[in-house]
Amino acid sequence: MPENGVEETQETPETQETQENQNNAPTPEDLEALRAQLQEEQEARATAESTLAEKDARIADLEASLSEAQQSVESLRAEGVAISEARDQAVSKYLTMAKALNPAIPEGIIAGETIDEIDASVEKGKAIVEAVKAAMEAEAKGTKVPAGAPPRCAINLEGLSPREKIALGVQQKGGANA
Repeated sequence: MPENGVEETQETPETQETQENQNNAPTPEDLEALRAQLQEEQEARATAESTLAEKDARIADLEASLSEAQQSVESLRAEGVAISEARDQAVSKYLTMAKALNPAIPEGIIAGETIDEIDASVEKGKAIVEAVKAAMEAEAKGTKVPAGAPPRCAINLEGLSPREKIALGVQQKGGANA
């Protein structure tokens, strides 16, 4: 025993680790493991932040593309309306022209919403006109009208009064009317 009553203990590295472990202090291996884990988490966080930044940039690009697409759709819609109006005007003018070029066809027969429908109605109208002409020609051939002037015959004076007879006689001679 020592002279002052305090025992001297010799501490070895093992006893130091044991004492530190007993005080809940981390060992160098624990610290190294914690550093490695911290480094991995920092790298993972940097990767996640990079991925989020890329996603944000992609979202911004997609939103810009969507905006451009919406503007294109609106432009195309307006262009489609203008084309539709121009087509309607052209069809209307074509219908008027078809009626003017086919005066023999009654106006009510020539109709349609498209050029093809108008053409079909013109063809149908021509067929109707031809059928009517053929029927009228057949009827005309059935009725015989003698050629030339009708034969002359004497005027029937039986139903006339004496005064009308005198007026007729004066008229035939070139005299004045009575």
